Amino acid sequence: MSSPLRVLTGITTSGTPHLGNYVGAVRPTVRASRLPNTESFLFLADYHALIKTGDPARVQRSTLEIAATWIACGLAPEQVTFYRQSDIPEITELTWFLTCLTGKGLLNRAHAYKAMLDKNAAAGADPDDGVNAGLFMYPVLMAADILLFNANLVPVGRDQVQHIEMARDIASSFNHQYGEHFVLPEAVIEDAVATLPGLDGRKMSKSYDNTIPLFAPREQLKKLILGIVTDSKTPGEPKDTEGSALFQIYQAFATPEETAAFAQAYADGIGWGDAKQRLFERIDSEIAPMRATYEELMTYPERVEALLRAGAAKARAVATPFTARLRHAVGLRPLQALAETRVKTDKAALPSFKQYREKDGLFYFKLADAKGRVLLQSRGYASPKHCGEAIAHLKAQGWSASPALHEMAAVAEGASAAEADAALQALREAA
Repeated sequence: MSSPLRVLTGITTSGTPHLGNYVGAVRPTVRASRLPNTESFLFLADYHALIKTGDPARVQRSTLEIAATWIACGLAPEQVTFYRQSDIPEITELTWFLTCLTGKGLLNRAHAYKAMLDKNAAAGADPDDGVNAGLFMYPVLMAADILLFNANLVPVGRDQVQHIEMARDIASSFNHQYGEHFVLPEAVIEDAVATLPGLDGRKMSKSYDNTIPLFAPREQLKKLILGIVTDSKTPGEPKDTEGSALFQIYQAFATPEETAAFAQAYADGIGWGDAKQRLFERIDSEIAPMRATYEELMTYPERVEALLRAGAAKARAVATPFTARLRHAVGLRPLQALAETRVKTDKAALPSFKQYREKDGLFYFKLADAKGRVLLQSRGYASPKHCGEAIAHLKAQGWSASPALHEMAAVAEGASAAEADAALQALREAA
């Protein structure tokens, strides 16, 4: 069986989730998380939110709203890696590594930065007026989000494809300089729903104030849909589906058969009021069952916090040992290895790990000192891969570094935590 594909998606915590977020990111991501042979990494991009808003309460509230949305929409946190970006310090460390390899010319071409320059030029202002370094460096932080977990696929809206291409360029530069460490990610777009129109026909976006909140109460949802901008054609006049925000939103929720029937209704001259009522009923039929779960999670944010903390521990089990490898690759290494008079330790006299399989079908490991005395005994793992990852994690950090590491192995009878850490340090120094 081939290695599972790793799919990564993040949503910036700067506003209330709307229908565009749902059809463009949340719904396809939840569906993808259920696919066989797939590993899903889903995160709340609260570092990115700091670029867009200076309102701390808004960032905190949005974090809860977006986390509750994903769970209400069917995400099973225990089956994926679901975390808050700011809980993973390795992301910011990797951002700096990548910053030191990213050409300014590449960042100059980023759409968001160029849009600000164009806006300032039109207003006759200084080119960099209102441009902070966070906006300029946004693509590097996004690249770190993706590359830290070596994601194969990144579902994005069409307007974000450039950032995935930039992440590939940055990863290639790092691999060329320091060896093959990063997978080159690919963007995944659902063409039918990649960019959903808002109330005024433009892209649905908080910046345009034209969004439809995903979990708006039923009556508010109906009122907003009735306010979608349409043309002046009267009932009985054929209507164009091309360029119709109403039709595009309907298509994002409907089956192909429903969409074809709606298109026929357009051709037959359906009145705009009836068309909006059909759109409301189609959206509400999908959203209504999820509202209760969302509202309950909003009432008990501590449940969401617990899920995010568990997800962060799961994410760091991947990120921490990988970052240790990257630190070594770029030259952030212990200085003892440079001592000219150092006598290299004979490998036979080094502590060692023994990995094996028991009759219960699980995989285990032991850490023994140079004389063969067992210092650490692991719990059982479902695969040799997971067993090996636990060994790598212990080698990178030592046993006493974090309570989370204690779940991987226990100190053997007659040994001590200090002896286990000393043995792991010896292995690190000899590497």
